[in-house]
Amino acid sequence: MSAGRSLAGVLVPIYLALQGFTGLELAAYVLVVAATSAILSLVIGTISDQVGRRPFLVVLPLVTAAAGLAFAFSRSDPLLFVMGALGSLGRGSGAGAGAVGPYQPAESAFVTEILPSRFRNAAFGRLSFSSSLGAMVGSLLALLVPSAHLHGAAATAIFRDGFLAVTIASALAGLIALGLTEPGRRPAAAAVPTAPDAAAPDTAAPDTAAPDTAAPDILATEPESTAPVALAGRSAARLTWPRLPTRSRWLLYRLWITNSLNGVAVGMFGPFVTYWFFRRFGASAAQVGVLFAVINAATMVSSLSAARLADRWGLVRTVTIMRTAQALLLVPMVLAPTFAIAGGVYFVRMVVQRIGLPLRQSYALGLADPAERGSVAALSNVPSQVAMAASPLLTGYLMDEASLALPFELAALFQFLNATSFWVLFHRYPPEEERERAQQGLRSAPEVALAPETTMPAREGQDRAGQ
Repeated sequence: MSAGRSLAGVLVPIYLALQGFTGLELAAYVLVVAATSAILSLVIGTISDQVGRRPFLVVLPLVTAAAGLAFAFSRSDPLLFVMGALGSLGRGSGAGAGAVGPYQPAESAFVTEILPSRFRNAAFGRLSFSSSLGAMVGSLLALLVPSAHLHGAAATAIFRDGFLAVTIASALAGLIALGLTEPGRRPAAAAVPTAPDAAAPDTAAPDTAAPDTAAPDILATEPESTAPVALAGRSAARLTWPRLPTRSRWLLYRLWITNSLNGVAVGMFGPFVTYWFFRRFGASAAQVGVLFAVINAATMVSSLSAARLADRWGLVRTVTIMRTAQALLLVPMVLAPTFAIAGGVYFVRMVVQRIGLPLRQSYALGLADPAERGSVAALSNVPSQVAMAASPLLTGYLMDEASLALPFELAALFQFLNATSFWVLFHRYPPEEERERAQQGLRSAPEVALAPETTMPAREGQDRAGQ
């Protein structure tokens, strides 16, 4: 799937520019794609908690394959908008688009459910490694497109092989997902207390403890709030209207703040990287594809180092450092005088980005209640998706009317604010594996030591599926 999405991330912006799209018109396309993806992510994430993850991992890649066919053979703007939106084509750059897709909440929840918490960081790192590997292959497939800057029907003809490659890769992803085996679903009612007096102390949000109640030592073993509940088969699940998670609400509110800031930054920057290289330096799809292939090859290694860095520095601190570095590196990139220098700075930025990405995903899903992981994965990204849908319009306008650099500089500011807010909101809440290591005396946990007064919400039965 990453190969197809990465290739589309290279082809779509340049193809639409050659078809006559201005920066603002490209922004309108990105808005439609991002808004549709946000709706699909929300629906998939919440419904997958009830019916399972696997169906979405099969169907969504096939929809992307159909979108690739539409781009390969049609120049109709309405058809390209509709199919591009349903298939999420061209959302993100070819160096980072591999992991983007409305199926991602289901995928993340699926991975979290089949593993104990001690393996979760490494698993998401390997998932990011696989995404980088696929994205490297997809970027190299951009060499299928000649470097000639043609327009109209001629552009459709020379880009056709590339879009057909997107179709084949995406269809294969859907067929491979047919072989996945999914654990049974836990009944949603088992994780929600029936009355306030029935709730165990660990169900309270961290900031809502009663003032006269002594806060427990969060290094201590978390109490079991309910008896273990056997996993039920999907056939026993009753599909209900998606609702806001109950036990994970404290986490969701914090993620909304940090993800909103990051969504503005990503929306102003991510969808326009390829377009920026094309406008700023006249780079062809093949040149950008080779650059992205080199970047994706390097990020495979950085993805695998994510878990080790989190063990050494702490997960929250590692994510904060990586996000700050991403923000700062945007400025020299847009000020670079040549394609080679700009590409080199972007190379360093993407290596850093791929360290933080799997850790942030692992962290959010690890703190969520097991019965609400799909919902948290989907709902936590709603503000980000909204921001990513709206902010490209500002980028398109500024690129057409002001300068090519200004939108990226503003994106750097918002990403720095994201890094700062992530540290402020989460440094007192280390993931479970760090608290367990601190309890066993394997290493100190500075994030825990900073918050002796905080009640940490427990996640009953979080790892039973893996045990």
